[in-house]
Amino acid sequence: MDVEDKFVSISALLCETTRARMLWNLLDGRAYTAGEMSIVADTSPTSASNHLSKLLEAEIVKVEIQGRHRYYSLLNSDVAYAVEGLANLAKKGSSKIIKKQPKQNGVKYCRTCYDHLAGFVGVKIAETLEAKGYLTKSKNIYLVSKKGWEWFQWFNISKEGFINNRRPITRQCLDWSERRPHLAGQLGASFLNKMFDRKWFKKVEFSRELIITSKGREELYKMLGIAL
Repeated sequence: MDVEDKFVSISALLCETTRARMLWNLLDGRAYTAGEMSIVADTSPTSASNHLSKLLEAEIVKVEIQGRHRYYSLLNSDVAYAVEGLANLAKKGSSKIIKKQPKQNGVKYCRTCYDHLAGFVGVKIAETLEAKGYLTKSKNIYLVSKKGWEWFQWFNISKEGFINNRRPITRQCLDWSERRPHLAGQLGASFLNKMFDRKWFKKVEFSRELIITSKGREELYKMLGIAL
């Protein structure tokens, strides 16, 4: 199968309604059973299993077997970026962008995008890191300055820890709700994990939404001057 035929095949898989709903929900970076996927996709467990088998065969999702259970998740970050990119196309239908203070809850305010932070909060943090000279935009990535790596060292994140990994250290991921990029790549994933470790955010069950804890608000203000 050549590239064009494979593109057509994958596009058809992604654009089917049930599978599209599954992939949208798998963007939270977690793994789910076919039964759990059937709930979010509003279909039967048997139908969900059939759809997941097709996605598995096309190498769009992966599966881990634990005992009697099979847990499905997105294959890798490239798949996540593709799904997020489609979400950006959906937002282009708005002819006007009205700037207003976002509600301090919901997926538009704070959410996971596969394995990194997104939404208003994710974009706000990325732009603040830029303003402080820690990050600089360069094509589709962020360059991390010397003082940027020194700042990330507070989270025990070092440049040396990312050597010999095929995944980009940083990536600008265009946020579908904010229409501006947030920090992705290895650094974005490690940064979010460290913030989870410090109890700055809490996950909402069966949702990509994240809740900022009082400790998280306090620390983000102390370290970056961000008032949320």
